[in-house]
Amino acid sequence: MQEKDMVNDVLSMLKSSITGYANVITEACNEEFRQTIQQMRDSDEKCQYDLFKLAEQKGYYKPAQPASPNDMQSIKSEFSS
Repeated sequence: MQEKDMVNDVLSMLKSSITGYANVITEACNEEFRQTIQQMRDSDEKCQYDLFKLAEQKGYYKPAQPASPNDMQSIKSEFSS
């Protein structure tokens, strides 16, 4: 297996874990449990971002073009109303 494939597999796994944590957090009624899952999510989000930056530097990932300021304002307006 190539390094690029391994990085992409781990990124995919982390994205899935983060989504799973979000679902658990929204349904948790025990505050201590909820905080523990939030800490786990935060840790995975940091790891995912660090790995994403590495993948981007190595050319394994090409992100989409950034949104323009007008696009950003339009999206903000949609969600604000």
